[in-house]
Amino acid sequence: MDKSLFFFVVIGVGFLYFITQFVGDIQEDEKFQNEEYKQKRQYDQYKSVDSIGRDILDMTGTSIDTQVQAWNNSELKTEFLELFPDFSEMKIFVKERVRGETLQAKLTAAVDDVEAQYFSGAMDAERAKRKLGLLK
Repeated sequence: MDKSLFFFVVIGVGFLYFITQFVGDIQEDEKFQNEEYKQKRQYDQYKSVDSIGRDILDMTGTSIDTQVQAWNNSELKTEFLELFPDFSEMKIFVKERVRGETLQAKLTAAVDDVEAQYFSGAMDAERAKRKLGLLK
C-alpha cells in the first residue's frame, strides 16, 4: 500500500514538473506568443532591482516617449499612487526608484504642480490622483 502511494506521488510530481516546464517554454517561444503577452512584457527589460532589493524602473538612455510609456505600464506607478497625498514621499519615491533624468524631472514637476493645486483648493483628491496617474 505504501509503495503504490509513493509511486503515485512520484508520478504526479513528475507530471506536474513536465507540464510546468513545457508550458513555460511555449510561452517564451516567439511563434507561440500572442500579442497580449508581448504587450504586457514589452517594458520588462527596463525593470531592475536596486541594492536593497526594491524594484526600480531604469530608463537611462531611452527616449522620452519610451520612458513615459514604460512608466504608465509599470507596477511602480501603482505603488507611487498609493503614496498620495504624501507629496514628499512621492518625490522621494521618484528620486530613489526611477532612473532616467527626463522621466524623474517630469514626475517631480507633475508632483509639484498637483501639490500646489491640491493645497490651494483648486483640485480635489480624485482629480489630483487622476492627474498624477496620467503622465504625458
